[in-house]
Amino acid sequence: MTQRDVNAEVGELLYELCVELGFCLPPDDMRRLREAPPTDADSFTDAVFEAEGMDPAAHDELREQVREAVDRHMRGWGGS
Repeated sequence: MTQRDVNAEVGELLYELCVELGFCLPPDDMRRLREAPPTDADSFTDAVFEAEGMDPAAHDELREQVREAVDRHMRGWGGS
């Protein structure tokens, strides 16, 4: 997958997180995640929470919802 593809895939994920779960990250954090996304679902999920200024350990149910979306998207990355 090219860098451009990764940017688009991460952008779609971040859009979904914003619309569906209210995680609308600041532009600098969105750019950082698009340019160098964490490579596993847990790290990406934690990065989203940190960008929102939230402790992921304090929000178990919400963290699981975010992680499910992240995992679903990441499974499709690199596919056809």
